[in-house]
Amino acid sequence: MRRACDSLKELNVKEISAEDVKKLRESTGAGFMECKRALSECEGDGAKAVEYLRKRGVAQAAKKASRATSQGWIGQYVHSNGKIGVLVEVMCETDFVAKNEQFQQLIRDLSMHIAWANPIALRREDLDPALIAKERDMLLESHAIAKEPPDARNKLVESKIEQFIASKCLLLQPFVKDEKKTIQDLLVEKIATIGENITIGRFMRLELGAQ
Repeated sequence: MRRACDSLKELNVKEISAEDVKKLRESTGAGFMECKRALSECEGDGAKAVEYLRKRGVAQAAKKASRATSQGWIGQYVHSNGKIGVLVEVMCETDFVAKNEQFQQLIRDLSMHIAWANPIALRREDLDPALIAKERDMLLESHAIAKEPPDARNKLVESKIEQFIASKCLLLQPFVKDEKKTIQDLLVEKIATIGENITIGRFMRLELGAQ
């Protein structure tokens, strides 16, 4: 019986092709063995394997969240027209990882994203409450909201406020290269792949002539 079970396991492993592993690596950025394990656990189902890796990444990121990030790199990006420039501070645990190609690619992606998406805060708590209040007042006074039934107005306003907050906070913004994930999701993926805690520190976006 044990030999039969071992043979069945070997058969399942063989069903996970190198091409399947390659596709999962390209879509998630996870390592070879992580992808192979995920596909094996999910019986070769690519979509389930992606979700498996996502949940695993969230769990790993949560465990590493308390680790100090005293090393890192300051990345930069200047748009091809020379009119938009970005500086971003990305922190990690060791100098070794700071020079890692995956970490460096993350910095490049974040710099480009900031140039495109123009966030004004890192997270929701950093956003000026007065700015949110001003946006809420504008919504309440708008014709589009006024024409809605009274019992639906507050829900609609709060929904739009959440959208407004997400559009202004870097961690909540959809990633420019893959809008199915947020920048926070991207960080979680990289923490799981690289194996260290990663945080975003300060960032600055300059646009020629803008105040």
